[in-house]
Amino acid sequence: MLRRTLLGGVAASTLAAPALVRAQEPVKMRLSLDTSATHTRTLQMTSFAQELEKVASGKIKVEVFHSAQLFRDRDVGKALRQGGAEMGVPGPWNLTGIEANLDITQSPAFYGRTAAEVYKVIDGDVGRALNGMLEKKLGVHILGKWLDLGASHTFSTAKPLNSPDDLKGLKIRTSGGAGQMVRVKFFEGVPNFTAWPDVPLALSQGTFDALFTTNESVKSAKLWDSGVKFSLQDHQFFAQYIPMVGEAFWKKLGPDLQKVVSGLWASKIDGWRKDMAASQAESFETLQKAGIKAVTPDAATLDATRKRLMVTQDTVIKELKLDPALVAQANAALGISGKS
Repeated sequence: MLRRTLLGGVAASTLAAPALVRAQEPVKMRLSLDTSATHTRTLQMTSFAQELEKVASGKIKVEVFHSAQLFRDRDVGKALRQGGAEMGVPGPWNLTGIEANLDITQSPAFYGRTAAEVYKVIDGDVGRALNGMLEKKLGVHILGKWLDLGASHTFSTAKPLNSPDDLKGLKIRTSGGAGQMVRVKFFEGVPNFTAWPDVPLALSQGTFDALFTTNESVKSAKLWDSGVKFSLQDHQFFAQYIPMVGEAFWKKLGPDLQKVVSGLWASKIDGWRKDMAASQAESFETLQKAGIKAVTPDAATLDATRKRLMVTQDTVIKELKLDPALVAQANAALGISGKS
């Protein structure tokens, strides 16, 4: 009986050993991006991944996939829900099919706005409401404040851009979402959707002759080599990315590692925003040196254009299926009452 007991103890120890080893293995996190290796978002998230491994004391192993090596941003929400990736930082325009209210930054009141003005909305109650909607519908956890891309302007290949009226008749590429399509139509352009990784080739082939994007994105993809020659720095909208992880992965981390991840994000986000603003300014100089002729409308022109857009607010709310109360709340944060 003693021999059987000893043998049983050895067998139990043998069976327990692999489980112990597995428990000590780091949790794997795949971070999916569709921007290039040189894009500021990719560089920031790569730095985040490296630092996360350190502050988590090796308990989390992060692998960054850029340039849509894993998923394009439009598909990453589904991938997080199904376990194909653990983290993504997509733009809200990629997720409006899941939650229509994410198109709120395409509503008229946001045209021509600065980063500071947008923060009043997205970092406040409206942003928290949007996060809650997305978490519930998509089954994700939002890590904290949204990551900046920056002001999205209009760029063209053949037609000089000197004022908002020059957008008329252009076939304009958007990054996705119904809101940008509505915005193009307001300026009497023809909307087009092309995923970012396909933009350089599509531009060179004449698939579209203009696009909404940021100075940083033009620089990182060297779009002057694909035919971009003109820019109107018109602040069509202020683009941001939403940091999210799959809910199953988030629960797997447990409370201690959850605090590590969210704490690191909170400690870095304001610095990242400043860095992106600096990168956008540097990129503006770079694209001008590359031969792109840029025109910056004055504040009066932007304000006048916004007033024209505000006349269409009710129509835009209906077409984009936005919550009127949420729009009113956002407008109030921007200092707008009614349709003024």
